[in-house]
Amino acid sequence: MSGPGGLAQGQLQGVSKLGAFTRFADIGLACGVVGIIVVLVIPVPIFVLDLLLCCQFALSLAILLGTLYCNESLEFSGFPSLLLFVTLFRLSLNVASARLILLQADAGHVIQAFGDFVVGGNYVVGFAVFLILVVIQFVVITKGAGRVAEVAARFTLDAMPGKQMAIDADLNAGLIDETQARARRQKIEREASFFGAMDGASKFVRGDAIAALLITAINILGGLGIGVFMQGMELGAALRRYTLLTIGDGLVTQIPALLISTAAGLLVTRSASEFNLGQDLTRQLFLKPRPVAITATFLMIFGLMPGLPTLPFMALAGGLFVLAYTIKDLKPAETAAADASKPREGTAPGGATGGRPAPNSLEGCLKLDVLELELGAALISLVDAAGPGDLMNRIAQIRRKIASELGIAVPSMRIRDNLQLPTRAYRLRLRGGVIADGELFPEQLLAIDPGGARTGLAGTATKDPAFGLPAVWTPVAQRARAEAFGYTVVDAASVLATHLHEALRAQAADLLSRQDTQALVDRVRETDPAAVKDVVPNVVGLPLLHRVSQGLLREMVPVRDMVTILETLADVAGTTRHVESLVEHVRIALSPAFVRTHEESLGKLAALALDPDLEASLMQCVVQSDRGAALVLTPMQVTRFLKTLEEKFTGLSGRRRSLVLICSASIRPHLRRLIERSLPRLTVLSYLEIPRGTQLEIIAQVPPSALGESSQGIFGSKTRDVAVGSVALATP
Repeated sequence: MSGPGGLAQGQLQGVSKLGAFTRFADIGLACGVVGIIVVLVIPVPIFVLDLLLCCQFALSLAILLGTLYCNESLEFSGFPSLLLFVTLFRLSLNVASARLILLQADAGHVIQAFGDFVVGGNYVVGFAVFLILVVIQFVVITKGAGRVAEVAARFTLDAMPGKQMAIDADLNAGLIDETQARARRQKIEREASFFGAMDGASKFVRGDAIAALLITAINILGGLGIGVFMQGMELGAALRRYTLLTIGDGLVTQIPALLISTAAGLLVTRSASEFNLGQDLTRQLFLKPRPVAITATFLMIFGLMPGLPTLPFMALAGGLFVLAYTIKDLKPAETAAADASKPREGTAPGGATGGRPAPNSLEGCLKLDVLELELGAALISLVDAAGPGDLMNRIAQIRRKIASELGIAVPSMRIRDNLQLPTRAYRLRLRGGVIADGELFPEQLLAIDPGGARTGLAGTATKDPAFGLPAVWTPVAQRARAEAFGYTVVDAASVLATHLHEALRAQAADLLSRQDTQALVDRVRETDPAAVKDVVPNVVGLPLLHRVSQGLLREMVPVRDMVTILETLADVAGTTRHVESLVEHVRIALSPAFVRTHEESLGKLAALALDPDLEASLMQCVVQSDRGAALVLTPMQVTRFLKTLEEKFTGLSGRRRSLVLICSASIRPHLRRLIERSLPRLTVLSYLEIPRGTQLEIIAQVPPSALGESSQGIFGSKTRDVAVGSVALATP
């Protein structure tokens, strides 16, 4: 597996060992850039120029060989910047050598050797060789590399949306985790930046070739002028002296330039692979013995033709025949190794429908997925993206919807088949524990009766797994009949998606990990650093913030407004460290946002209230202890209270779009804990959480008898009647 920067694990370990060597690399680079500027401006001695020219050769050769050993282009992501520095370095040496040639008619031993030895002291031959090198670099390599970089940059940008979608699909399927998805996204961004930079950097090489021609012409003309008119040399002697030095200078700089442009071409044409370029070419060119044997046969025929040299062709033909025979012997072993590395038919290496780790993979057995969806054999078709279910896309939509509703990032969900389940069953696990299960009929439709008045509809009676409403699994042909009777008709994939959404919402508090809380804080630190500064961890530690956020999510209070949460905790954390008390303070601060979601219409909230005597009785039952306050009731009182409240809520909720239970702030958390198992959909609000200007309509009250007859005599008076109607509350 590759790291975030495109380096393999072994390479990352190798880079870490260079820490001492690269500790002062930035200082070295800065000194090198300053040195290039110095060489451009200040004359350098001849022996220094010789040393710098040798360094230029070594650097160019090292860059070329470095590209040969890259497995993918991103392993040399600094090449565009390096190309600029190397080009500037080479041009500075051109300026320094031109200065010495024109001033002293001498440019050192390296340039002199190239003028005398490489071209045999013939400046005409040298000039021809120099022009050939410039044409090769300018017309062939530079132009081709620039075109490849341009096309690669364009294709990389065009492919980015598709690659991002593929990453999201793998993340939703559980093939990768969030860290791997983030690394792959960073790699895509780095590829786009790299090829875009290479497209621009190729212009440096092209400009360098043009500059080499101009510098050569200037040196020749300037040398002739100085030699003939200033030093009184004959035209032939001046031409020979200055032209040979100029041609030597051009060859000294053009050969490294050719190496660098070749390296640029290799880098932009390099495709990602597990091997370096030499290994790839050898494996691909000599993969099959038949082409090698045919080539050897044609070489043998050429060797037998009259007029052609026999020995070279026959020697090459014999060598290729031996190579073909060797490849044929090695082929079965390589094929067996390749077959052994492939997954067996019918299994998936961590895919959406398989997902079983290898039997010998201990790490795969120990890994615990945060979310895991198990499907029976008959439900596998729902995962198919081309099918009618498209469960992968629905899960992605669920994650986005929960993120917008509650402000948390739902972890990626691993989907796999489980042959131990009934064929139509599914099961959703959270850290190994089952949080939702059910049964689907993928070939049928679920007709849900929201009103409870069922008619004779053919099918299998059941209940909607998400909301518990009576429903019927009915054939697809019965859709029109079911809709005519008032049923809500949905397909199996929609039923599963809705159940997953409700189950994940109900478990939002358990989905939020401490690392997720840290991510929320980091996001706020980027946009609103003042809200985080001196608060986390000085005033409110991450564990406390995590527990407060979980307390909010247990009652479906979004944590998107983390700025308000942090500011509120910073204000009240000095007075109390009790999580429940902090949650209540934060709820009041967030109430203008989340209470609006329970309003029947704009500014109008329907509520079920407690009788004042009943509320006073409950306050008397709140007992303080070392572990905090708790509501202490007898089992009979709990049973009677829950039964009365459920009767009231059931009778009123059918006529109301939204209904909440209103009470005093001091007993609100205790009351919520009391009813959360029997009435999980009943929201409990305190009077302090009602936003300013909201019209509170109390449509019913829970009588004192909800706790039994004895509760009415606690205060020595009869129960007072509370007017049922609308009252406008203006809370501070």
